[in-house]
Amino acid sequence: MEPLIKIQNLTLGYDKVPVLQNVNLEIYENDFLGVIGPNGGGKTTLLKAILGLLKPMSGKILFRKDINGQKKPIGYLPQVKHMDRNFPITVFDVVRSGSLMKNTKSVTEADIRKKTEELLVEMGIANIRNKAIGELSGGQMQRVFLCRALLSDPKILILDEPDTFVDNRFEGELYEKLRLLNNHMAIVLVSHDVGTISTYVKTIACVNSELHYHPNNIITQEQLNSYNCPIKLITHGEIPHTVLKHHH
Repeated sequence: MEPLIKIQNLTLGYDKVPVLQNVNLEIYENDFLGVIGPNGGGKTTLLKAILGLLKPMSGKILFRKDINGQKKPIGYLPQVKHMDRNFPITVFDVVRSGSLMKNTKSVTEADIRKKTEELLVEMGIANIRNKAIGELSGGQMQRVFLCRALLSDPKILILDEPDTFVDNRFEGELYEKLRLLNNHMAIVLVSHDVGTISTYVKTIACVNSELHYHPNNIITQEQLNSYNCPIKLITHGEIPHTVLKHHH
């Protein structure tokens, strides 16, 4: 099977200073990849490269031919803390702007508005469709931008720390929604909440200057130590929990 995305010998950085080096990764249909690692380790840098926002210093990012014709073959849910809450735009128009993420020559304005309305209803936020984004809670913001990411029917959905500033009720709803979406799209989820995402993801990539890929959702503290990856210990059991290790 040909991967949706194939990353080969990729080195990324800023001002000629490498942040990530020699990254190799393949993402296939229905993958659910959890990306973990410390702050400054290169997680967001990797996302920027996949989204076409950062030019590689060396190496390649290849997209499968059937999705390469779209403007952006990816749905993207950014961190809500980076949103400009003072920008004068309504919930409906934020979601509708997701139509810019793909070629829509065969899609009418009526089709876009209908799909926008359907997503708002599905996420339970149709009642705030006319509110300005500056009036929303963190959980509402996440719902809005998830709708926006899904409007273009992407083959791949990327989420950058979606559990930040989200209320507890929606966090559970979000992960269950992602589980359903994973039936017909690949998902790449960046998160610090490793204990939670390990319940949902299928594979894990540890990113800290390099990328270490695991073909399952279990990783040991010994492996994290060997990768110099100072994050929460992943544990499994009847009650999800994490253990914090002392960091120097």
